Amino acid sequence: MNRRVRWGIVATGTISRQMTSDLKLVADADVVAVSSRHADSSNSFADEFDILNRFDDYAAFLNSDIDAVYIGTPHATHFAFAESAILAGKHVLCEKPLGLDATEVRTLSALARRHEVFLMEAMWMKFNPLYERLVCLLAEGRIGEVRSVQAAFGIPFPQDDSSRWKPEMRGSALLDQGIYPVTLAHMILGKPVSLHADGVVRADGIDLSEHFTLEYSDGRYAHGAASMVEFSDLTASICGSTGWITVKAPFWASAELTVHRPWNPDGEESTVMKTRWEGNGYVPMLHSVNRSILAGHLENSVHTNDAAADVFDVLDEIRRQL
Repeated sequence: MNRRVRWGIVATGTISRQMTSDLKLVADADVVAVSSRHADSSNSFADEFDILNRFDDYAAFLNSDIDAVYIGTPHATHFAFAESAILAGKHVLCEKPLGLDATEVRTLSALARRHEVFLMEAMWMKFNPLYERLVCLLAEGRIGEVRSVQAAFGIPFPQDDSSRWKPEMRGSALLDQGIYPVTLAHMILGKPVSLHADGVVRADGIDLSEHFTLEYSDGRYAHGAASMVEFSDLTASICGSTGWITVKAPFWASAELTVHRPWNPDGEESTVMKTRWEGNGYVPMLHSVNRSILAGHLENSVHTNDAAADVFDVLDEIRRQL
């Protein structure tokens, strides 16, 4: 492609509003259509963001002049919406989680390859400039050999009418929140060789909280937790043989980290590093995705579909143990 990417937005909730606002900050990207189940929602969203084409029929939306879709619906519907978009020849950026299990993720990935369209789970944390800095620091050996990772995402959300509390919508603290600490562990340590998990599951099948230990070779490990009924420490830490790094809360959306080196020969025991926040935080990811689509790439190297599937292998085993 050698033109701008014409984006269509699926759903009109909070996350879609934030994503649309950030897409408008991306060069060579135009938001040209929106789709919702309800015409009133579609029209009000389109008016707010100055979008010309608005639909309450998903098939008609996919037949319009769009190149790529962002899917911001509840996660139980992600597979069906993404599958339809891929079959219609549209590039897909889907809000996390990409599917409900590793099988769905790998099915969508294979389908996208066959139809030669771009597909990515919107794991924006990995595109955060702070995490780009973190990866460089670890590669430079600033804390020596990395030995462990700790991260948790626990917030007592109000028990409202949102999909997180609905079993038919597959509400899940693990899929909504726990995916972040697992992704961080995978990003830094790779795939674990084994894991142990426990937690609290409601009678209707919704997991309310969980904690888990991912185990790697040579004694390396990752501790993680998630909850939608209680708080946890929202920082993250990466520990090595000569120091450790703490990421300021909330770790998945942070702009500040501290490198701790207590035996630093230069005498500086801790160094604070900050990065710039842009828009709602999705701009770096959207820039990268838009460039990938314009370049004709079917995946983004920062967060490949294999990486997403590997994370889901872990999530699936955690849920099995719960």
